[in-house]
Amino acid sequence: MTDLDRYRAAILRAFPDLAASDFRLLAESWDSTAVEADGLVFKFPRHEAAAGRLRKEAALLAMIRPAVSLPVPDLMLEEGPPLFSRHAKIPGEHLLTRHYDELPEAARRRLAEDLARFHAELHRLDPGRMAAAGAGPVEEWGGADRIGAKALPALTPELRPMAEHVLSAYDRLPAEPHEAIYGFFDGHGWNMAFDHGRQRLNGIYDFADSGLGPLHQEFVYSSFVSPDLTARLVAAYEALTGLGLDHRRITILTGMHRLWELAELADDPEHVSTMVRSFADWVATAGRF
Repeated sequence: MTDLDRYRAAILRAFPDLAASDFRLLAESWDSTAVEADGLVFKFPRHEAAAGRLRKEAALLAMIRPAVSLPVPDLMLEEGPPLFSRHAKIPGEHLLTRHYDELPEAARRRLAEDLARFHAELHRLDPGRMAAAGAGPVEEWGGADRIGAKALPALTPELRPMAEHVLSAYDRLPAEPHEAIYGFFDGHGWNMAFDHGRQRLNGIYDFADSGLGPLHQEFVYSSFVSPDLTARLVAAYEALTGLGLDHRRITILTGMHRLWELAELADDPEHVSTMVRSFADWVATAGRF
């Protein structure tokens, strides 16, 4: 029996009316596997920690959904066993760099404005109430020395000077000037449901990494789509909220995030080359700071 067969059997025990449906693996990550059938998405946690995050995500989404303009999943839990979640699929596909590069000016501006509104609405949620619903602090990256000790040996000689510059700049950053917010902290294109035909964002999903954290860190993830998107998003957010953001701080944090990811996977031969390439991609667009 394949993994898909096992997931299908678990789903049909709860929803026998889907017996004639076509099932397909939608996505697999370290935490979970997603299966799609008849416009529904079923997410199965792969271990106990992921199961806890799935429960937390369902509780948080119940508070997020009425507070934001963009559609987010209406996550319902099925206790099983095995535990899994169910929600209607938000129509759309990932937004990757190659897709963004083809968007005209009007679509880029609209996307940045939609994302800025989403973040502003999310950040208005009371951190205390979100903590009571299960939101915890986002994962800390740790100090520059620890990250550098793991990341620098994995880099090519050409990339090390920029990495050392980022580490030094990060080490000298003053404390976050704004109070902690409840944020998404995962706003890359793999968590977007983008309608490529209409060139519109249909929704956002995967809130497992959301939590309480520093405001400026919220804006590092869109760089995986494009630095241009980050610049537009930050400008739109500032205009919408009246808050001034430190653009240099966001740049440093963006580079540091790539190095942190590399440090976390430096001993993983399957993924380390991908993390090195990710940092190299950022260096190619970072400019001076």
